[in-house]
Amino acid sequence: AGATGLSYIVHQGDTKDLPDDQRLDFATAGREVWLLSGVADRLLPVVRKVGAGGVIDLTKESAVWIDRGTIVWQPSDSTDGKKYALVYSPSGGIGVADGELSGAYSEIALSARRDGLTEAQRTKFPHLWQYDAFDVPAANKSHILRGQVVVTERDAAGKLLSATGVQTAGVLDDLYASATGAALGPVGTTLSVWAPTARTVDLQLYDTPRSSPSTVAMKRDDRTGVWSVRGPSSWKGRFYTYRVTAWQPAAGTIVTASVTDPYSLGLSTDSKLSRIVDLADPALAPSGWASLRKPAATDPAKIQISELSVRDFSMADNSVPASARGTYEAFANPDTVGMKHLAALAKAGVTHLHLLPVFDFATIPENRADQQQPACDLAALPPDSDQQQACVTAVAANDGYNWGYDPLHYTTPEGGYAVDPANRTREFRDMVAGVNKAGLRVVMDVVYNHTSAAGTDSKSVLDQIVPGYYQRLLADGTVANSTCCANTAPEHAMMGKLVVDSVVTWAKAYKVDGFRFDLMGHHPKANILAVRAALDRLTVARDGVDGKNIYVYGEGWDFGEVAGNARFVQATQANMAGTGIGTFNDRLRDAVRGGGPFDADPRLQGFASGLYTDPNGDPANGTAAEQKARLLHDQDLIKVGLSGNLASYKFVSSSGETVTGSQVDYNGSPAGYNSSPAEAITYVDAHDNEILYDALAYKLPQATPAADRARMQTLALSTTALGQGVGFAAAGSSRLRSKSLDRNSYNSGDWFNQIIWDCGSGNGFGRGLPPAADNSDKWVFARPLLADASLVPGCDAIDQADQTYQELLRIRRSSPVFGLAAAAEVQKRLRFPLSGTAETPGVIVMTLDGRGIDRNWRSVTVVFNATPAASTPTVAALAGKRITLHPVQRASADPVVRTASYTKSSGTFTVPARTVAVFVES
Repeated sequence: AGATGLSYIVHQGDTKDLPDDQRLDFATAGREVWLLSGVADRLLPVVRKVGAGGVIDLTKESAVWIDRGTIVWQPSDSTDGKKYALVYSPSGGIGVADGELSGAYSEIALSARRDGLTEAQRTKFPHLWQYDAFDVPAANKSHILRGQVVVTERDAAGKLLSATGVQTAGVLDDLYASATGAALGPVGTTLSVWAPTARTVDLQLYDTPRSSPSTVAMKRDDRTGVWSVRGPSSWKGRFYTYRVTAWQPAAGTIVTASVTDPYSLGLSTDSKLSRIVDLADPALAPSGWASLRKPAATDPAKIQISELSVRDFSMADNSVPASARGTYEAFANPDTVGMKHLAALAKAGVTHLHLLPVFDFATIPENRADQQQPACDLAALPPDSDQQQACVTAVAANDGYNWGYDPLHYTTPEGGYAVDPANRTREFRDMVAGVNKAGLRVVMDVVYNHTSAAGTDSKSVLDQIVPGYYQRLLADGTVANSTCCANTAPEHAMMGKLVVDSVVTWAKAYKVDGFRFDLMGHHPKANILAVRAALDRLTVARDGVDGKNIYVYGEGWDFGEVAGNARFVQATQANMAGTGIGTFNDRLRDAVRGGGPFDADPRLQGFASGLYTDPNGDPANGTAAEQKARLLHDQDLIKVGLSGNLASYKFVSSSGETVTGSQVDYNGSPAGYNSSPAEAITYVDAHDNEILYDALAYKLPQATPAADRARMQTLALSTTALGQGVGFAAAGSSRLRSKSLDRNSYNSGDWFNQIIWDCGSGNGFGRGLPPAADNSDKWVFARPLLADASLVPGCDAIDQADQTYQELLRIRRSSPVFGLAAAAEVQKRLRFPLSGTAETPGVIVMTLDGRGIDRNWRSVTVVFNATPAASTPTVAALAGKRITLHPVQRASADPVVRTASYTKSSGTFTVPARTVAVFVES
């Protein structure tokens, strides 16, 4: 994994006659395999020989029509003496019988190109560089592409040797390049859909969701492949689908499907029908929407984000009317417990509220009456029981809960979060207005990297409109699913356009202030930069929003069929450096928490969970010497993270050497990779993996008192609040929120996910063993913890953690040394004066020079003491300076924090156990 490799298809064949050193046992015949580049050259002839000829399989699409003049394929080990043809049928029906093609079809001769792909083609399609290239002569290619397409290989005598279907996205992009400028979806009462391969497209128009449709013919623009129809004003508010007739590779036949609009702006309940709506209609907006004042824009490097699920926010908030719990409307009343908490966070320093998916997704019934509830009395069951998860799981497919990472319609609000799904647009805007009035900007979590389904599935939209185009296909034509579901292909022009168009609609029509891209590494860098450019063009005067103040960030992970820039330059962590677009920093996360998100043993410790300084006794942590070495390296990773994860930041590492962030190792990759602090999303928890309290529950010694757990929680969160770059935390973590140790609660229901605002009812810990599907391998660790009542914190610990986190935010906001905009400024002002071979394990001292930018303080010193004992670090260069504990901490909600002190004569700081203390020089 992660190695540079080349992709090949292993076809049916027999290698038993090859020499022993070349014989390969390919159990994956017909599947994609990966060969390390170091051995690829040696094995390529063998692989090609194994795959030579003899493969006649029209259920696969192993040829790729990349542009109007070129088809690429790997039919055999030699093209000499062979004859190749493009075979097509407008009505489908091409089959194979007795080793020969059957059915009615036409064909065009293809000529093999001896020099293969051109350099430009290899650059555009790097994963196809080793394919043979075939020239396609002049023909009516638009006509050919509106039916079944096959390529064949025959020997000199005409015997059919190979035949396969053809992937057509590349040639469609070439032929219909002008379609990228088309207006799609509903514009007034004109409806347009891009369906260049369709035989016919008709509009099915409904007066109501339950009425029978009338059929209206749509007209095709042969230049763009767009079908459109213009209706009278009476169409406004009516419902519709497109009836699309097209060759469907997933079915192997021509299919007529009734499909909703990929550009839907409105939907019926449960997304059965699209709806003709005008988002500028005042009836779809709450009072004051047009004049809504947003919180002041924040320099990107100063952004602090709280991540939240709409449903989690209010399901356990008794101050919200029962009918509005779990909905957009829960954000509209500023007097609820939840909204008061958000307002307090905003006042302290949180700037943005990141909402888990709120676009239309596929997995929950939208009518409350249709949502099933667990049949058990969950609260009456033992805290370590497996019965809660069984009851929740039994209704998980039909309850009202899901994170929503299964897109159905990208540009319409989810109806299940509305009190009335028919009123979803207005209610969504109510939420945005409520959040803005609380002092927070709104971020949408967007998931353009996959769809809920593909092919002829009822939840497949894109792949029924233009079959085989919007999804990313593997070498044999099957849909890639490395993202969990049916991957999309934003590298294709019209999928890339959909991403840009959708984001712009959310920004303009819904006043969304930021976008977090799920699995952004599966997007081309160029696509994300196109999003950035489109947002930058939005102005208040013309569009009602200032697009330059919309922040964009995402998951820059590098994996799957696109890994290593295999198909395009990806929007991965390292590749996005210098763009101003943020990526999540997993380096600091792992160092602070300990271990990694996929560890078999969840008790691996880190800086904020007691590694070496407070061992939990698990042998997986290694010997004391191994723990010490790992902890000191974790501290190096944390320092890089505190710099904004800058590749260029220089400091003295635990080895005593002066290094840059890029020279610090993180599992074989550079720790630092950003060019500017604003590109770093610094976090220690999120919706994925165990939330912070649960991670610490696994890792800290079980006997750790509640007050100390609260301090370790604050200490961990301090690395996100007091570092350079963008800070990010899961909502509720400041209140010790637990999900009862669930590491993947995407479908675990309200019982495991809801935020409990009443501290007298606990924090969510001890609600039973988490669902078996993603957690049963850790139940052996979880049972004794969940049964321990002392691990359920009381109000004192919860309130302490909540207040001390807000104190950190106020400290960040109090000085410009936190959130420096440029790498050069970070290098100039940020120091770790006690770094090196003598650094104390479990203690990090950070100084920030405020001269010239801070009107109040000449310098700020932060001491992170993760050890279970008081620490007394001495910074000789600060001896004699007028330094005091930060005013915010002198009045801290935690009396222990208030005891931190400084000795002027020696430059010695005294910081209590498990405490982060901030000192200022006047």
